[in-house]
Order: sequence, then structure tokens, then C-alpha cells
Amino acid sequence: MARSAATPTRTDAGRAWYRQPVLWLGALLLAGSLGGCIWMIVLGVQNADEAVPTGERVFKVPTAQPPPAQATPR
Repeated sequence: MARSAATPTRTDAGRAWYRQPVLWLGALLLAGSLGGCIWMIVLGVQNADEAVPTGERVFKVPTAQPPPAQATPR
């Protein structure tokens, strides 16, 4: 009895995407990476940063905008 083209063979079944371990590894790495990102965001929201005391300048950059210049009448 001849096989039809629609009948999958044993080698075709091994080529299915869900039977490829590299794809499962990639999916696990992606899920773990996304889970880690979400966990870091949750940790960042729970723990507030304390303000660092600074002067008027940090690395020679002013920390506040200078007061606006007074307009001189003409």
C-alpha cells in the first residue's frame, strides 16, 4: 500500500516546531528575562531612593535653573 503525501512520516513528525529543544530553550530564556525585568520593576517601586545631598552644582552642571532675568524698559 502506497503512502499518500498527506500522511506524515516518522521524520516529518520529528521536525515539528514543538519537538525542537532549542526553541523551548529560547522560550524559557525569553520568559525568564521578562520575569526578571518585571521583578526588578516591582523591587524598584517598593524601595524608595533617598535624596543625595548636593550643592548648587554637580559635575559643573547647575542643579536648578537660574532666576529669570528682569526685563529692562527701553
